Amino acid sequence: MQQEPHGRSSDSAAPDIKTVIDAESPFPPLRRVPFLRPFTWLRLGWQDFLSAPLMSLFYGLCFAAMGWLLNLVLANAPQFLSAMSCGFLLLGPLLSLGLYDISRRLEQQKSGMVVTLFSLRGRWSNIGILALVLAVIMLVWARASLVVFALFYNKGMPTMQGFLSHLFSLDNLEFIAVYGCIGFIFASLVFAISWVSIALMLDRDTDAITAMIISTVALFVNSAATIVWALLIVGLVALGFLSWNIGLIVAMPVVGHATWHAYRDVVGWHPPRCDPVAGI
Repeated sequence: MQQEPHGRSSDSAAPDIKTVIDAESPFPPLRRVPFLRPFTWLRLGWQDFLSAPLMSLFYGLCFAAMGWLLNLVLANAPQFLSAMSCGFLLLGPLLSLGLYDISRRLEQQKSGMVVTLFSLRGRWSNIGILALVLAVIMLVWARASLVVFALFYNKGMPTMQGFLSHLFSLDNLEFIAVYGCIGFIFASLVFAISWVSIALMLDRDTDAITAMIISTVALFVNSAATIVWALLIVGLVALGFLSWNIGLIVAMPVVGHATWHAYRDVVGWHPPRCDPVAGI
């Protein structure tokens, strides 16, 4: 199979292609990438951030504003701390759609970055289905979080200060282990179905179910690289939270741009199609 170049040619992945299903089917060939490849995605994401700083910062401010709003609403409700992270998992891919479009336009040397604000147009049905699935997962996770808190804090919910002091002590290892394991299951499910699916729907107008299947298969094909990528995302988001969400202004756009390059590396090349929104 002939390999077409994409992105920055000097950073393209080694041509080790793993074809899942015939390339002419809705399921594209998937590429195996080295496990340290996510660091290259971050570097490319940083380059895209520098190439379109104003629009990237706009999306970063949206992420930071969402974090500030959640902090304000949940200031006295530590039992809903998980909802904060799930809110980012739910809204993050949707907000990042514009960042993917910026990276796509930079890759194709197109102008008109403002139109990325309308990149959802014409894709409401497909992306809406994925958003609905993520919303259901978030609601189930929020309920599971409340159940875990009720089991370990049966004398009343702790204050935020009390919860944080308990969280970093050795007296609540059982709570931390149970809460962490359940959270890991939900976070892994969300990551598996969404880590390249939004970019795939933007690039190929793939339906939501197919995109989620491809995203999950791509995760297993590149399990080592996706573990590194997930840890990098968690680390950057954690640093953003610890900086009172200021770090999210830069970190989240870089992650969004990098996710586009992750998609372009992992999913087999596809010829550019006419954009029904921009008419190009």
